[in-house]
Amino acid sequence: MPGLRLTSTDRQRIAEGLAKDLDYAEIARGLGRPTSTVSREVARNGGPGRYRAELAQLATTHRARRRPRPPGTRETGDHPGPDLDAATAFVTELTTALVHTGMPRTAAGVLACLFTSDSGSHTAAELAQHLRVSAATISHAVTVLDDHGLIRRGRDGRRHRYFLDENAGIRSAVTGARANQQLATTVLRGAGIFADTTVGTRLAAASRFLEQFGDDVLRAAERHARAGAEHTVR
Repeated sequence: MPGLRLTSTDRQRIAEGLAKDLDYAEIARGLGRPTSTVSREVARNGGPGRYRAELAQLATTHRARRRPRPPGTRETGDHPGPDLDAATAFVTELTTALVHTGMPRTAAGVLACLFTSDSGSHTAAELAQHLRVSAATISHAVTVLDDHGLIRRGRDGRRHRYFLDENAGIRSAVTGARANQQLATTVLRGAGIFADTTVGTRLAAASRFLEQFGDDVLRAAERHARAGAEHTVR
């Protein structure tokens, strides 16, 4: 395919090759491309340590949209996609925001990568390359996310692939709300133990707040689910 533009599939294979520490020549042979094509592609999109297939694809679309058009041509309705640097910065910002909710950093990074992937999925090798961590670290992180119902596991040939649950946000909120309710129950037991004391009063107030907060979140989740179901029916 020399002479043709790289496709999103080509870029995924480049990312996978980088994750396996293959050199540019070996990646290029697998694609049937010149080595210079691969080296330019990687250098243009952050280098070996920062290359992400989805962001590279978006950046290419963005650059193409910015090229001058011949006179008389009209702009198409295709979305140009975000700037590469802005998209990369957003992934970092989203990861940090998820960490602030109490999520482990690598798990937060995995979730941020899935949220910002066109397909909503990545292989373990891609995630390891994006986050620059070991496969074992990715395995632990996806186990945490899977336990909370935030992702789904699948297979892509012989490779593990992880998919974002489209209801990940609401599942995360519900999980947190239920944890708060459990904490409220524990705190309430403490209020009974300390009875009519300053500590007992403090614990009782905390229990009421946690229980109310959890109930409010769960009711909001139910309203969201009903609204989504009604929208689907329409």
